[in-house]
Amino acid sequence: MATANDYYKILGVSKSASKEEIKKAYRKLALEHHPDRNKSKDAAEKFKEVNKAYEVLSDPQKRQTYDQFGHAAFEQGAGQGPFGGAGGPFGGAGGGQTRGGQYGPFTYTYTSSGGDGGANYDFGGFSDPFEIFEQFFGGGSTFGGRQRRSTYSLSIDFMEAIRGVEKRVTIDGKTQTIKIPAGVDDGSRIRFGNYDVVLDVRPDLRFRREGSDIVSEKEVSFSQAALGDTVEVETIDGGVKLRVPAGSQPNTIIRLRQRGVTRLSGGGRGDHYVRIKIVVPKNLSRRQKQLLEEFQKENSSRKGWF
Repeated sequence: MATANDYYKILGVSKSASKEEIKKAYRKLALEHHPDRNKSKDAAEKFKEVNKAYEVLSDPQKRQTYDQFGHAAFEQGAGQGPFGGAGGPFGGAGGGQTRGGQYGPFTYTYTSSGGDGGANYDFGGFSDPFEIFEQFFGGGSTFGGRQRRSTYSLSIDFMEAIRGVEKRVTIDGKTQTIKIPAGVDDGSRIRFGNYDVVLDVRPDLRFRREGSDIVSEKEVSFSQAALGDTVEVETIDGGVKLRVPAGSQPNTIIRLRQRGVTRLSGGGRGDHYVRIKIVVPKNLSRRQKQLLEEFQKENSSRKGWF
């Protein structure tokens, strides 16, 4: 875990990260370091750091101030000067409300910035900061003093999320079948009877998902990249033939239309993007070295090979 002074490093995102990237990183780390799930000595402190970092970076105004002034703008005692005070972006004015409660061995407090009781605050997909409890233990949060649906976490494989799957689950001693539609993603929430089920999608070593698109890599030789070739690549639908254009450069991106993930909201499927990775051989035969030397001499009068 990074130092408490660098909120971007705490969440493991870049300074140019989008709101969705920040939200996804927060959800993952909050669940990972939750003290009731993680029994390490520093879990509670890491959990607190993750929530503090998300509180700042998820709010455009706070993020702008953090980028300009750093973490000092959000430390205790910063209520005076450029960061706080009445009317300032982090001052106490404006009808803020402080709430708190107890959940098991943990206590918490939360201060909303306006008179709406924090109803418009974004908690990374959670209804409130302590909905994380429900992902493991069920039951309602005491936050805000209202009763909510019980929430459970369900882990599925990457391809199960892509294609859809039926899972047998046992809740409150009753075994039932839940149907998960094709195209769900990590953190997707499904209503199931009187419960909500939040999905934890395990990653796949072959593919990376970006929304409804799939990204993968394909290794080709130097000669294949230079001369062009037809190669087979894996997609979520199985193997397909891909034409590598002659003169392809490292990290060339080739698009396979409509080979991505089914969109839950309709509108067909996303695309599959294949990144070309050129592999340079470590061991060459005498003949291969000779041919490359001839190639290099022939092009020595040019500014470059290509």
